[in-house]
Amino acid sequence: MKIHRDIDNIPRIKNAVVTTGTFDGVHPGHRTILSRLNKTATDIGGQSVLITFFPHPRTVINPDFTDLKLLNTQEEKERLLAKTGIDHLIVIPFTKEFSQITAEEYIKNILVDKIGTKKLVIGYDHRFGKGRGGSFRELQEMAPELGFEVEEISALEIDGVAVSSTKIRQALSSGAVDEAADMLGYDYPLTGIVIHGDQLGRTLGFPTANLSLGDPLKLIPSDGIYAVYVDIAKKRHRGMLHIGPRRTLNDPSHRIEVNVLNYSGDLYGQEISLFFVKKLRNEMKFESLSDLTNQMESDKLHTERIFENLEK
Repeated sequence: MKIHRDIDNIPRIKNAVVTTGTFDGVHPGHRTILSRLNKTATDIGGQSVLITFFPHPRTVINPDFTDLKLLNTQEEKERLLAKTGIDHLIVIPFTKEFSQITAEEYIKNILVDKIGTKKLVIGYDHRFGKGRGGSFRELQEMAPELGFEVEEISALEIDGVAVSSTKIRQALSSGAVDEAADMLGYDYPLTGIVIHGDQLGRTLGFPTANLSLGDPLKLIPSDGIYAVYVDIAKKRHRGMLHIGPRRTLNDPSHRIEVNVLNYSGDLYGQEISLFFVKKLRNEMKFESLSDLTNQMESDKLHTERIFENLEK
């Protein structure tokens, strides 16, 4: 997959079969569109092209809107898209100026003149251009004159895989990370840099790596204790993750800290990735550190059973 980030130097692509959108999550509904894109490109001897935007358009159009949470960082999205087999990913820098481009200008100047779109494949109810004013009907009206075809994938075809980004966000926000994984087709990831903590976990026999996330828009599942896979330097480990305040210590700060099972190396400053498997329980307040330690021992046994059942 070739990635293009400079809108002024987008290459003209022979028999380009194009789709466009944010594709947050790259879930099966998205993959249905991309599969159709690849097949159509193969059928006409062309190349498949996905146009997406960075940063997310909502952060530019309405920067005061603070509730936006995304399933993927840009890096995660690009890794997932690379697995779909598309030939080209065009990442258009989304600016205030770009947001003022009308649907007609977007179609003619970018899709046709710059890229040379031969066929446009879109999901149902797709909107584009200034104020999301462009629609499938408008595309149908402009396509013959500008020399390209347009195809809309029906709601039935996409909804047949029973997913949407909204449903996935709802599952993650309730802690149902295993349900989210079923809808996504992969374990939900979270990547961060390990920073120094107060090392209390070490004194309790459960040393933890505290994570600092790089993307403030990345959705963090609900507070609680989770079984997670932990990728460190391309090696996978089992882990037990805590998200939330430390109520037993009357510490209200929101933390993301993982105990990597049977691991003793120094992780400070390293980037590690978590992959959510299952929620063990909600975050709780205990009467003493001894009670907390006992519960963590129980959580560890629960975590190990989950992985043993998964890996049979």
